[in-house]
This record gives sequence, structure tokens and C-alpha cells, in this order.
Amino acid sequence: MKKKELDSGQLKAELLSRYPELEYCVNEFDAAYQILLECYRNGNKVLVAGNGGSAADSEHIVGELMKSFLFVRKLDDAFTSELKKLYGSDGEKLSAQLEGGLPAISLTSMPALSTAYANDASSAACFAQMTQTLGREGDVFIGITTSGNSENILLAFMAAKARHMKTICLTGRSGGRCKAVSDVCVCVPEDETFRIQELHLPIYHTLCAMAEADLFEENK
Repeated sequence: MKKKELDSGQLKAELLSRYPELEYCVNEFDAAYQILLECYRNGNKVLVAGNGGSAADSEHIVGELMKSFLFVRKLDDAFTSELKKLYGSDGEKLSAQLEGGLPAISLTSMPALSTAYANDASSAACFAQMTQTLGREGDVFIGITTSGNSENILLAFMAAKARHMKTICLTGRSGGRCKAVSDVCVCVPEDETFRIQELHLPIYHTLCAMAEADLFEENK
């Protein structure tokens, strides 16, 4: 295992080198990263939601946050010691299989809840229901909407703000209605849905990689 060779600044520079058009929203990118970093440094969690391709992006983001991505994530010593104390060699073996994670939940991954709530109450307010139930002050809600006008994402932003959460929107050039209700709106310079999604992926990959670089100590 070698010491890490990339820091968060280098990862951001690589993003802008590969996608120079993202200079358009670099200030919002920086603000979104500071929100994400503060959340995890304070022991909070991230909730993510989107529709269609953006629902897949929500799952993708959570996958990069909950397990190692570019960097080795050493399990915290206190948890390792507790496993060994409770379960001896079995606990030691388990600790060798685990790694540090950054807590994140994709709201799109609960079909039983979402279909029940949509059927019984409101499909539009489904993500808002999940957000107000799971979210706490200091947590972050990331809403992904290529138009910026998805009603279920807009209502989730409203619920998140009422829970005193921080909010980040990933969207297209106009920002739509969600721009006004999010703390930071990263508006990529595209208007067509698939082109917007193509720029969302390198943005959230870099955000996840930068968090790893700042919060964990080793590089693969």
C-alpha cells in the first residue's frame, strides 16, 4: 500500500482539464464540495434522489460514497478493536474485510415505500416524505434534475430546508425552479437531457474522489 499521490486540488484540476466547459460552474462546484466535506467531517449523512437516468446517478453516487472508490479507506481503530474484543479471531477476520464508508442513502432505492406512499398519499411528495423522515440538521440532500423543474425533487428540497439540511442541486444551464430552493445549484452548460447527464457524471465522480482524498489517508 502506497501513500496517496493525489490530493483534492489535483483531482479538481484534472476534472477541469478533461472537461474545460465546466469552468462555467466551477464556483458552484467548489461550494457544493465544501458542503459535502463539512457534512462528513461533522458525522452527518447524505440523501440523494433523481428520476430516470438521474435515479441511476443517485445510486451511482451512493455506491462511490459507501465503499472505496479511488482511495483505500482504513477502518477506524475503535471499531476494529471492538470487533476483536467481541468476537476474537472472527472479529479480526471481519475487520480485514471491511473498509471506511461515507454514509449515504439513495431515496430511489426503496420501491416498497415509494409505491405505497405514491398510492396512498402523493407520488409528487414521495421524496419529500423520505427526506423529512430520514434527514436531520447537518445532513445534505442532493437533488438531481436535468430540467431543474422536477416536482418531486423540488418538494424534497423544501422538506430538506425545513429540516435545516444543506441542499445541492445538479441540473442544466437554466437551473429551473430548483435553483431558487437549493443552497448550491451546479448548472452544467448544456440544455439537452443526455448532454446534461454526461456532465453530471464527472462532476459527482470528482466530488466523491475529493472527499476520499481529504477524509482518508491512503491511495490504492
